[in-house]
Amino acid sequence: MTEPGHVHEHDEARAIAERYARREVGDRYHPLRPEIWQSRHDRERALIRLLRRHVQVPVAALDVLEVGCGHGDNLLELLRLGFDPARLVGNELLPERVAAARQRLPAATRLLEGDATQLALPDGSFDLVVASTVFSSILDDSFQQRLAAAMWRWVRPGGAVLWYDFTLDNPRNTDVRAVPLRRLRELFPAARIDARRVTLAPPIGRHVVRLHPAAWRWFNALPLLRTHVLAWVGKAG
Repeated sequence: MTEPGHVHEHDEARAIAERYARREVGDRYHPLRPEIWQSRHDRERALIRLLRRHVQVPVAALDVLEVGCGHGDNLLELLRLGFDPARLVGNELLPERVAAARQRLPAATRLLEGDATQLALPDGSFDLVVASTVFSSILDDSFQQRLAAAMWRWVRPGGAVLWYDFTLDNPRNTDVRAVPLRRLRELFPAARIDARRVTLAPPIGRHVVRLHPAAWRWFNALPLLRTHVLAWVGKAG
């Protein structure tokens, strides 16, 4: 007999997959678009500052899991920063994205397909658990809470959840919802959170680069126009 909670989790995971399937983004996130490469560089600089502030060992010594790794972009970024491919693990719900990530990532990097809340991973097995625009795609509060609880269990003492997500709703897209900083604190009540606002609001970024690619930097200099939070969600050692 299936537990009711398991049915609920399965339904939400299926709904997430369906919402992703009906998204039609075209080349909106292509890395050669000026607003995209500038936002990625901005976020990478903020990430490097967080790593330098909080990590006391070589990054190649860290065990890392990314929940919702998609096509592997973030894992590739970590590889460029010196992380060990054999100590990186990616999880992704959608099979086609797992296949794409497998083509792009080193063979030493392990990929786990399926609903992250169902992963049988030992507690305290990772120094970093990464979630990048994952929780904004989960519309069910209890599913968010279960995933956050699982991620927190997987983090070793002294480690962290590395979080990136947007904090303001997009009224044109009802398949996602913002995750403000107060919700992040609710999801990880025991954490010490070091958060910074990054990423010029994408609709603004797409508009201003039509004037000139450098205009993105001018507008991004205004913190009130940044819509995402990059956070180190630390667990006490």
